[in-house]
Amino acid sequence: MKNILLPTSLVGSYPQPDWLIDRQKLAGRFPPRVRATELWRVQPEFLEQAQDDATLLAIRDQERAGLDIITDGEMRRESYSNRFATALEGVDMDNHGEALDRSGHPNPVPRVIGRIRRRHAVEARDVAFLRANTDRLIKITVPGPFTMSQQAQNDFYDSEAEMALDYAEAVNAEIRDLFAAGADIVQIDEPYMQARPEKAREYGLAAVNRALEGITGRTALHICFGYAAVIHARPSGYSFLPELADCCVHEISIETAQSSLDTAVLEKLRGKTIILGVLDLSEPTIETPDIVAARIRRALPHVDPENVIIAPDCGLKYLSREVAFGKMKAMVDGTDIVRREINGA
Repeated sequence: MKNILLPTSLVGSYPQPDWLIDRQKLAGRFPPRVRATELWRVQPEFLEQAQDDATLLAIRDQERAGLDIITDGEMRRESYSNRFATALEGVDMDNHGEALDRSGHPNPVPRVIGRIRRRHAVEARDVAFLRANTDRLIKITVPGPFTMSQQAQNDFYDSEAEMALDYAEAVNAEIRDLFAAGADIVQIDEPYMQARPEKAREYGLAAVNRALEGITGRTALHICFGYAAVIHARPSGYSFLPELADCCVHEISIETAQSSLDTAVLEKLRGKTIILGVLDLSEPTIETPDIVAARIRRALPHVDPENVIIAPDCGLKYLSREVAFGKMKAMVDGTDIVRREINGA
């Protein structure tokens, strides 16, 4: 990656095939926080094989589009967070809790009834499968400790801060296994830092730093305004972003396309690599490469191009595969335009 100017990547997710998951049901509800096995179209005994096949499709689409950093498309997940969060010790899997989503609506969530502990590696096989099926750099995502603490009903801990630190211990153990399995980059997803900035300042950063304690591999953090398919309104700026300058993560993923974010805020994150969101996921129109190039140029006065990775605003999960691939290809082509400009070609 050091030798590639403006490398391209997904944030994490790619559309799951219709034969794998009921996409209409998926889109008709808030992202599940507890298991939602009813979404899968494949029988349990064939599900892992089907998810492997879907992962291969996601890998090949990314390679065909020309991405430099490949993800597994999160094909095995009903949502970005629930697969990991429900695999932990301390959660009552039979009696769910309830918590308000970032939209203000109640949603079934894991009910925490004991100490949060990681039982076993959750995504290590995902990384090994991805590593075996591409020779490009690979990235895997894991839900962040602060976000998981906000997506749970606390019936055990004296404080959410204490619970978040135990989530951080579990994430730390998982990240170590993900790097051991072959990951080049591990990304922590922390959208609730934007949704609940006061709590994020109070104990969220401490939880993320604990999750990264002793980690030597390349790490990223994704903070966003929510899936465009679910959260339609976009503020003009982040309520929690400059604070991440004090976080020990290497890369910070932000969205600038749909919100037309004032990229001057990137000045406050000097020293970090910026994963720059340049695809608007709120509607199916596929951007032209020139539009993508213009969105990249907006950021470059405020961050060195050597410290920029180009990506969509957020995960592509809710788009059709055709639209997702078209946007991804436009992103690569628009990035090539800016690369040539920088290199004087």
